[in-house]
Amino acid sequence: MIKGKIVDNQEAIIELEVIGINRPEKIEVVIDTGFTGELTLPSDLIDRLGLPRVGDLPAILGDGNEVDVDLYLGIVLWQGEERIVQVLSTDDSKALVGMSLLYGNRLILDVVTDGEITIETLP
Repeated sequence: MIKGKIVDNQEAIIELEVIGINRPEKIEVVIDTGFTGELTLPSDLIDRLGLPRVGDLPAILGDGNEVDVDLYLGIVLWQGEERIVQVLSTDDSKALVGMSLLYGNRLILDVVTDGEITIETLP
């Protein structure tokens, strides 16, 4: 089970361990149900972790613009197990967890400041 909380600006935050070539790092990520991918990370964090670049991926942004985004492979610790994920590079300082990483899980949000977040594996 993964736990997190709703912060003052109404973002749903969990801690995620990303395992890089250079070292593992625990980071705070925002749950983004409007993002269909697995994970976005800031480019400086991708560099620090030494994640391998595997190509480009066309992406449609929230404003409707289509861009090519650098695609990397990473490993995260998810529900106690290592899981290989596609990581999109972003210039934003926030890391995002999307619906593809959440797939197969139950997400429960108490949407108030300091509200509890629970992510459980579905049976």
